[in-house]
Amino acid sequence: MHAHIDSPPEELDPHIRRFYLHAMSLLDEAGIRYLVGGAYAMAYHAEIVRHTKDFDVFVRPEDAQPTLDVLRDGGYASEMTFPHWLGKAFDGTAFVDVIFRSGNGLCNVDEEWFINAIDGEALGRPVKICPAEEVIWSKSFVQERERFDGADIAHLLLARGNRLDWPRLFRRFQGHERVLLSHLIMYGYIYPSEARRVPPWVIDRLIATVRDEPATTEKVCRGTFLSRQQYLVDVRERGFRDARLEPQGPLSAETITHWTMAIEKMK
Repeated sequence: MHAHIDSPPEELDPHIRRFYLHAMSLLDEAGIRYLVGGAYAMAYHAEIVRHTKDFDVFVRPEDAQPTLDVLRDGGYASEMTFPHWLGKAFDGTAFVDVIFRSGNGLCNVDEEWFINAIDGEALGRPVKICPAEEVIWSKSFVQERERFDGADIAHLLLARGNRLDWPRLFRRFQGHERVLLSHLIMYGYIYPSEARRVPPWVIDRLIATVRDEPATTEKVCRGTFLSRQQYLVDVRERGFRDARLEPQGPLSAETITHWTMAIEKMK
C-alpha cells in the first residue's frame, strides 16, 4: 500500500516546498537511505495534520554526516547541531532535521526502522515513512516542560493500537517498560471506549515485568531520559546519578553538558 501524505505541506510556501523536494532529490541521487518522519509520519499513521517549517529525515548514525555533506554540496548550509543525535540543513527559515538517534541517547535509528518502514509519498515523491512502532518508541521519552509528546502517543495508539507489532515494541522498551506502561495507562484514560485497541495481554505483560523488577538501592535518576532539564536538581544537588551517564548510560559527560547548555539558553 502506498500512502499519500501531501496534507501537511498544503500551506507551505512554494520556496520551502522546493527546498524539501530538492533535499529529497539530492539524497535519492546520492543513494542515501532515509526515512521521512515528523509531521509526515503523524499524518500517515494518525491522520494528524500539522504545518511546520521543518522536514524530518531519519538515517542510521553512520549515514548522518554523509547526509549533511550531500545537502551542503547541494547548496545548503548544514551543521551537526548535536553530534550525538541531530544535524540540520538550512534554507532561510526552513530546515531539514537529520535525525539518527533520540536526544537522550536511547533510541538509535537502526536497520529495523528500514525493514519495517512504510511505502508512501511526501510532496508527490515516493518515500519510506518511519514505522509507527519506532515513532512511539522515540516519542515516548519526550516529556519536557516545553514539549510533551504524550498526545501523539495516544493518537498513534488510537489509530494503530490493534495493528502494532507489540513484541517489537517490548524489545524496544527493554529496561524502560514503565515508560511504555505509563503511556498505555494514560491512553485508556483518554479514550475509555477505545481502550481495547491495546490488547489486554500487553498491559498484563508489562505489569508483570514491572512487578518482577529487581529491587535496587542505587540512587539513580532516570528522569533525565524523559527531560534534559526538569531533573537536573536531582543530579546536581540531591546525590542521584544521572542514568544517561557512561558507562551505565549512553552519553558522555561532555555530551550531557552540551545538550543541557542548549536548553538552559532557552530560559
